[in-house]
Amino acid sequence: MENSHISALSAKHAGLEARIKAESSRPMPDAILVASLKKQKLRLKEEMAAQH
Repeated sequence: MENSHISALSAKHAGLEARIKAESSRPMPDAILVASLKKQKLRLKEEMAAQH
């Protein structure tokens, strides 16, 4: 159970990273969206660290 939860968090983390890269590579990236995605990614990273 715990391992699958960490795997799910890791997948979400990777998905957010991809969205951040995609948005940042646009000609006029939405800074508010990028900041929001980064906050979500940080929360997931903290949750993954707490699971270990």
